[in-house]
Amino acid sequence: MNHERFQKCIQLCVSCAIECSRCANACINEKDFKHLIKCIKMNRDCAAMCQVAVSAMTNDNPLVNQVCDLCADMCDACAEECGKHTHEHCRRCAEVCRKCATECRTAMAEAPVV
Repeated sequence: MNHERFQKCIQLCVSCAIECSRCANACINEKDFKHLIKCIKMNRDCAAMCQVAVSAMTNDNPLVNQVCDLCADMCDACAEECGKHTHEHCRRCAEVCRKCATECRTAMAEAPVV
């Protein structure tokens, strides 16, 4: 497998990890953040999953398809949770998560099955 073919997906996963981390930090800094606890946890998990996906794609991991499928599912779940909130940082995070999920699925559809 050639990781260059996944370059767009890798870039979106990195962007998503960064945006999720920013969103979690912004949520923590909200005046009343208790209603954002689930969002914060989802952001952290999504950021971590995106980092794992980047590693799997860049290292030609034989489980890259499964990892990226899970990453797409995690991004969808994070987007759904962030979408429940009106904060600008949550809106941005949801948007990036949706793009990342779509690109993960596109990249895996084009990848050979191992």
